[in-house]
Order: sequence, then C-alpha cells, then structure tokens
Amino acid sequence: MNIGIVCYPTFGGSGVVATQLGIALADKGHNVHFITYNQPVRLDFISHNLHFHQVLLEEYPLFQYQPYELALSSKMVEVVEKYQLEVLHVHYAIPHAYAAFMAKQMLKEKGLGVKVVTTLHGTDITLVGSHPTYKPAVEFSINNSDVVTAVSNSLKETTTKLFNITKEIKVIYNFIDTQKYDKAHKEECKRFSLAKPHERIFTHVSNFRPVKRVEDVVRIFHEVRKEIPSKLLMIGEGPERAKAEKLVKELNISEDVFFLGNSTEVTKILCYTDIFLLPSQTESFGLAALEAMAAGTAVISTNTGGLPEVNIDGVTGYLSDLGDIQDMAKNALSILKEDKILATFKQHARAHTKKFSLENILPVYEGIYTSCYKSKV
Repeated sequence: MNIGIVCYPTFGGSGVVATQLGIALADKGHNVHFITYNQPVRLDFISHNLHFHQVLLEEYPLFQYQPYELALSSKMVEVVEKYQLEVLHVHYAIPHAYAAFMAKQMLKEKGLGVKVVTTLHGTDITLVGSHPTYKPAVEFSINNSDVVTAVSNSLKETTTKLFNITKEIKVIYNFIDTQKYDKAHKEECKRFSLAKPHERIFTHVSNFRPVKRVEDVVRIFHEVRKEIPSKLLMIGEGPERAKAEKLVKELNISEDVFFLGNSTEVTKILCYTDIFLLPSQTESFGLAALEAMAAGTAVISTNTGGLPEVNIDGVTGYLSDLGDIQDMAKNALSILKEDKILATFKQHARAHTKKFSLENILPVYEGIYTSCYKSKV
C-alpha cells in the first residue's frame, strides 16, 4: 500500500512511535511517505520505499505566526496526488487530523479520495485539546476521521469524557522493536564506564517538560543515594532541565548526576540501568518506561494515566501516587536491597514487553489500513 505518515519529528514518544511504525511498514514492502516540517529524528535513512516530504513555511509579513496547518494540508494534497496514497495516518488530532480533513476535502474536489487514520497520543487531548479555544476543532477532527485509535485505555476513557465523540476509538498500544533490545542485552554492557561495581544506576528519559516532574526524579534519587551508592543519568532536553540542575547543586550530589542531553543511544544507556524513574504528572501510555523495561530495567513510576497498563505494580516495578517521593524511594530501595530481587524484577520487565512487540502491533495497523482501502474501492 501507499501510506502517508504525519507526525512531529521530535524526540517525543508520538514521533518515535510514528517513525518506527513507518520504518517497519517499509520493511514489509509498503511505500511510506513521511510528511512533516523536519526529518524525524529516528528516521536515519531513506530507501526506495521510505520517503520524506518537508513542509516548508514561507515568511509573510501579514502573519504574526506562520500558518502551518495550511502548508501541511497543501503538502498532503501534493503528496497524495503525486504518489497515489491510499491512507494518511496522522499522529495527534490537532493540527494533523484537522489539516488532513482539509486535505481530504481539497482532494475530493479533484476527484481523488484518501482515508484518514488518526492516532491520539495524549497531549492533543489532555493538555491542548481540552482548552476551550481548541476543543471544537479537536472534536470535529476526531469525528471526521475514518478510523481513530488511542494508545491506551486510559486515554480512550479521557477522550470520551472530555469530548462528544461519535466515532469508535480503537485502543492500539504503543510498541517497541524487542529484537533491538534483545540484541543490546546480549552484547557486553560496559557499565563500569559509568559506575563502580557496588553502585546502582538510575536513569530518566524525557523532554523535561513540567509534566515530567524532573525535580521529583532528583529528589527520589537523593533519598535512595543516602542508603545505596548510586548514579543518575538524565537523558533529554527541555524547559525544566535548568531547575533540575540547580536542585542537584543544592543537594550537593553533582558528582553522581549526569545530564547527557538528547541522545540516539538510549538503548545502550538503558543497558546500564538498574531502575528507571518516571514520576510524571500524567502519561497517556509511558513509552519511555516500556523502552526501559525492554532493556531489562525495573520501573518506579506514578500510577497516573496509562502507566498502570504498562508498569505492573510489584512485578515489573512499582506504582506510587503523584508526588509521593518517599514511597517511590522506598520502593526503589526494596528492589535494590538484594541482587536476586533486582534480577527478578529485571527479568519480569523484559518478559512483559513481549506483549508490546512490533510483531504483535504491526499487523493490527496493517489490518486497519486494509479495511480503509477495501471501504474505499
């Protein structure tokens, strides 16, 4: 099939999932066309059936803010028409599903048709979409998509509570390529380059937005470090990084905390990790936690959003109430107190991720695309 994928080309979970989905589809022989303003960060190659089309924004004195939705809709029309796309799979209701509807209407005027599959990832619903300014547009975009999916049952429930949805929402979990992590697990893990044999390693990966509560990450680590020598790896960039760095200095733990910025080597970094910290205010799914678990890492997280669907309390890690730093530290210590206990949690974490493997999820998306194509002809 000829499939268009529209996403944000960033380090965030939605962009990562969309990119990996496109690559996997291309590997299966589909022609995949990414349509966005920059090449996605994990799209590190282009092949004969994997393409990238950049949405260019022109500078106009008339506009204080450049109208990305207009440029995106026009580019969708151009790519659909030129490459005979059958499906546009857009990640995020706004602006992507909204732009896709406009593109679909323009194509209709040309006697062409395309089906729109919209995947809801969270922020488009919980933060942006629920704002009164955008709520009508989000509701309209969802109800006028041909197929709508959500990455967790929690997100589906939230969407139906916030909006008047007439369209069925199918839950399709985010996925990971478990084979990639299996390969990394078998390779030599040179953790001695970061920590001494008796030290434990904690990791946090995010975009350092307020919702990620990175200061809680630092405080949890500080509590654990009082009892167990440890290191903390902070992966990512964002507006809260400066606050986290300031807190690290105030707590006098700078020698044990490493801010590594954005990285394409997350798989290798997680190989070193004993416990992954994710004390988020909310997570529609928790892809970062899933990636950590696939690398054989226990997870300490909050019990918000879709996290309980990913991190199984007492099995793959522990869940705590939002902001309960002491409980999260206590849970981490209970995992780390004996090597045998830590090994059991790590083993359970890796085993649980098989449920979210690419091999299981990819055919579900292919089935949706096929159903769209059949209904079109």
